[in-house]
Amino acid sequence: MQLFGKMSLLLLGISMSLCVSAEQTKVVEFNVKPGGVVHTFSEKVSKYECIFTYASQGGTNEVCVVLITRTLKFYLLLIPAGTTVKYCSALKQQWLMSVGLSEDDQLFSCSVWRPQGKSYLFFTQFKAELKGTKIEYANAFSETAVTGQRDVPLKPDEFTVGESTVTQRDGKFSAQLSKLTVIGRTRHEEL
Repeated sequence: MQLFGKMSLLLLGISMSLCVSAEQTKVVEFNVKPGGVVHTFSEKVSKYECIFTYASQGGTNEVCVVLITRTLKFYLLLIPAGTTVKYCSALKQQWLMSVGLSEDDQLFSCSVWRPQGKSYLFFTQFKAELKGTKIEYANAFSETAVTGQRDVPLKPDEFTVGESTVTQRDGKFSAQLSKLTVIGRTRHEEL
């Protein structure tokens, strides 16, 4: 039941975030897929977009729990009783992307992170691109804070920040990524 309690709180928090200002803020779940193939996930708010491109390997150490559907019967009525379901701890390789636009439409933010903290995936590459903005702040983390801990930032030489992109620095990046935060100033046309 503890696992479902945590999942319910996570989903409730996401739902509440979506209800606060649906036009200005979004939090979306997505799967980070290992296998070394380049994947892209993106989300927009208004005319601004965050594009996360990555390739990763591994993930076999992600903690999995085997549950019997009798426990799940109340929650998942479509699964036949007695079926064994392999459920990976708090949505295996499940990541979140949040995008938001400030009330004055001057700043656009994008965060990509693994809510469970450290990821056991090894990222061979990553890039976050903000469309329609000029980056003013960016940081990347090898571990995301959970239960009273602090985020563990990547070393400054592991990634590079450009005008509209943040990317790994080849030969320097340690392949550990659990969170990426980017804030850009929107580009307004003068009249």
